[in-house]
Amino acid sequence: MASALCRTASRLRPVQILRRLRASSDLLSSPSPPCISDHGDISLPRSLVTLSGGIERFKMDQRRLLSTSASDATSKPSSGESETKSSGENEKSGGSEGSGGGSDEKSERTSGKNARGAPVSWMSFFLLFATGAGLVYYYDREKKRHIEDINTNSKAVKEGPSAGKAAIGGPFSLIRDDGKRITEKDLMGKWTILYFGFTHCPDICPDELIKLAAAIDKIKEKSGVDVVPVFISVDPERDTVQQVHEYVKEFHPKLIGLTGTPEEIKSVARSYRVYYMKTEEEDSDYLVDHSIVMYLMSPEMNFVKFYGKNHDVDSLTDGVVKELRQYRK
Repeated sequence: MASALCRTASRLRPVQILRRLRASSDLLSSPSPPCISDHGDISLPRSLVTLSGGIERFKMDQRRLLSTSASDATSKPSSGESETKSSGENEKSGGSEGSGGGSDEKSERTSGKNARGAPVSWMSFFLLFATGAGLVYYYDREKKRHIEDINTNSKAVKEGPSAGKAAIGGPFSLIRDDGKRITEKDLMGKWTILYFGFTHCPDICPDELIKLAAAIDKIKEKSGVDVVPVFISVDPERDTVQQVHEYVKEFHPKLIGLTGTPEEIKSVARSYRVYYMKTEEEDSDYLVDHSIVMYLMSPEMNFVKFYGKNHDVDSLTDGVVKELRQYRK
């Protein structure tokens, strides 16, 4: 609006200047004699003075016109420059907006990168938790399976002898203390406890036979089962049938004594994994070193369990009763 008013004023100024020029030309065209003052001096008429003033004004107006036209000429490119500047500013603002958008995109990208590149996220935490739970479950299951395998194997080993697969025991043929020959089949149908020793044993054999005799009676009281005690000599050279008969009757009336030839004793000792050997020999007096073990045999004459010297009467009784109850199941 201001630029339009300036342009209108610049257009009206030449018109006013032309009007002034016309008025000054009219004054020049009208004749007027020079005026003489009272002192005899010739004075210029007022029209000339007016003309000279008009000429001065004309020059001033011309200068103004030139200056106005120059200002108009300069104002146009300045306006163009201002427009270009404004457009440039708009472009810059647009660029700044674009850059702002770019910065927003960059910020979004960086935020996305920060979200994806974070050290711990919910998804990674969940995966870690699931993996840990899976490992714990797998380890616990494998541990239980391993324990079950151990228990199964131990039961299989324990139940093996009762199924007749033990390496202890076997067929034999010996002479009973009453002079009759018997085999392992004659002992079938009843539970049997076998003990290997010799009648000239100074201390160990008597102690073990006393313990066996006491346990036999207690087993009967607790379980109601009659267990047959059997004594097998490992000194066939001195332990005759009569010697064995007199010896076994000193411990228990149900105790059966067996003897035989050296070959027969050697065979039965090998079948039951019994060690024996003469230790000292002076004339006819010697000792026999042998295994101190009692063997519990099932009614099928299969090996069930053995009991060493460390068992007393009570532990021997409880151990045998336990095996009898498990066998019934």
